[in-house]
Amino acid sequence: MSLFARSAEESIRFRIEQARRALPILASLEGELVELISCLRGALASGKLILTCGNGGSAAEALHLSEELIGRYRANRSPLRSVCLSADPTALTCIANDFGFEAIFARQVEALASAGDQLIVLSTSGKSPNILRALECARSRGIGTIGLLGGDGGHARILCDRAIVIGGVDGAAIQEIHQMIVHILCESLEPA
Repeated sequence: MSLFARSAEESIRFRIEQARRALPILASLEGELVELISCLRGALASGKLILTCGNGGSAAEALHLSEELIGRYRANRSPLRSVCLSADPTALTCIANDFGFEAIFARQVEALASAGDQLIVLSTSGKSPNILRALECARSRGIGTIGLLGGDGGHARILCDRAIVIGGVDGAAIQEIHQMIVHILCESLEPA
C-alpha cells in the first residue's frame, strides 16, 4: 500500500485539468471584474481604504493584495491605502481569545473602517463564520463588500455588493484563480 493517494504524474495531470476548467470561468467574469476595478479605482481616488481578509491560503492572498497596493506591483507610485485584517497575529489572537474566532475580522472592521471604504474577503467556500461576521459588520457601517469566493459563494455571496464566484473546481484551483484576480486588480490599479 502506498503512502500517497496519487502518483506524481496523476497529481500533475489533475492540477493541470483543474486549471484548464477554471480559466474559462474567470474569462466569463470579465464584466464583473471591470465593475470591481471601477469600484476600487473610485474608492482609492476618494482616499478610501481597501481592507482585505481571508483564512489560511486565502489569508495569504489577502495579504498579497494589500502589500502590493501599499508597496508597488510593477511601477513606482504613491502607496494606495490598504490593510490586511489577517496580518496581525497579536490582534487576531487577542480578539479570538476575548470575543471568539468568529469576531477576528469584524472587530477590526469596526475599529478601522469608515463609510465608503471597501472590504474584500477571500474564501473558497463563502461559509466561514469570521468572514460572514466581517461582511455583516461592514454592511451595517456603509462599507462596500466584495467577495472573491468559490463553490456557490455560500452565504457570503448575498452579503457582498460585488461577488466574483469561481465554482466547479476544487479549492486549490479556486485559490489559483483568486491569485490571478489579485494580479489583475494590481495591474488595473497601477498608474498608466
